[in-house]
Amino acid sequence: MKILTIVGARPQFIKAATVSRAFRSRENIKEILLHTGQHYDQNMSAIFFTELDIPLPDYNLGAGSGSHGRQTALMLEGIEAVLLKEKPDWVLIYGDTNSTLAGALAAVKLHIPVAHVEAGLRSFNREMPEEINRIVADRISDLLFAPTLTAVRQLELEGLSDITRFPGDVMYDSVLFYRGKIARTPDSYKIDGLPEKYLLATIHRAENTDRPERMNNILEGFANAGLPIVWPVHPRTKKILGEQGNLPSNVLLIEPAGYLQMLKLVMDSSKVLTDSGGLQKESYFLGKPCITLRTETEWVETLHDNWNTITGTDPAKIVKAINDPLPQAPRKDEFGEGNAASLIVDELISRS
Repeated sequence: MKILTIVGARPQFIKAATVSRAFRSRENIKEILLHTGQHYDQNMSAIFFTELDIPLPDYNLGAGSGSHGRQTALMLEGIEAVLLKEKPDWVLIYGDTNSTLAGALAAVKLHIPVAHVEAGLRSFNREMPEEINRIVADRISDLLFAPTLTAVRQLELEGLSDITRFPGDVMYDSVLFYRGKIARTPDSYKIDGLPEKYLLATIHRAENTDRPERMNNILEGFANAGLPIVWPVHPRTKKILGEQGNLPSNVLLIEPAGYLQMLKLVMDSSKVLTDSGGLQKESYFLGKPCITLRTETEWVETLHDNWNTITGTDPAKIVKAINDPLPQAPRKDEFGEGNAASLIVDELISRS
């Protein structure tokens, strides 16, 4: 069986690492890795292949940044050429990026079966490009791997139950695996020069970064946090912050961190502030309260007992969430049993 895996952004590298490891443990499976180049600098991309032990990509399209239309078009053209050459049995896509959308579109038009890992998520906010990507990908895929029972129910509501499977969340697999690796040599992943006690922040979604009033509100909340805030900043967001020129004195910008360093930052933080879906989950898996700087979340499972608090960009709500007491109730187990990758591979094998 030949699988073509399409990745292009950091969360997809992490998910693909877990599933690729499961592929390599089986016989008679050949995985071809196609990197669209959606994330293209060293810290945002190449380092992941090294530290996560992912084989180097067989193809790199080098799509880079640009408008959604231009970026997706470049990916479509490049992916189609690879599909025609390789003729895989399945195309495996992850998440909700432009790489996800382009991979699904290119494959379905060539009548190649598509399997979507992390299907069924909905924010119900169509201002998010990710929402459009995930809806389209789910509608045209042949097999949907839902990470939670909430996602399963959503796909049932959309009439897609026949092609939906619930293996659990591959990100949970990943956190369990790499948390153990970090625990063995913690100093290897520690970033020097950080405060002893800090909040961890990441912001990258266009709904925040491209709206100055929202960014200003977030920064106002950060300024009144009462703790240092460590922010591994995306290059594009860093440029926007430089243009606005009002960074609070308690905010420490650092370079984008590798995945294992990011997990260590979460583990050492007091709380996490983010608009990232993946980081909401990682915080939850690692037992750190999260403050979501959006008006909704796809990961409703994390909301119980204030493990995740939705504040949007309201400065007062952000400060209140920072000052709220730590959760006392235990986290619930709603993301599978930590063996999602193996179950995904089993399902693909059964259909070969």
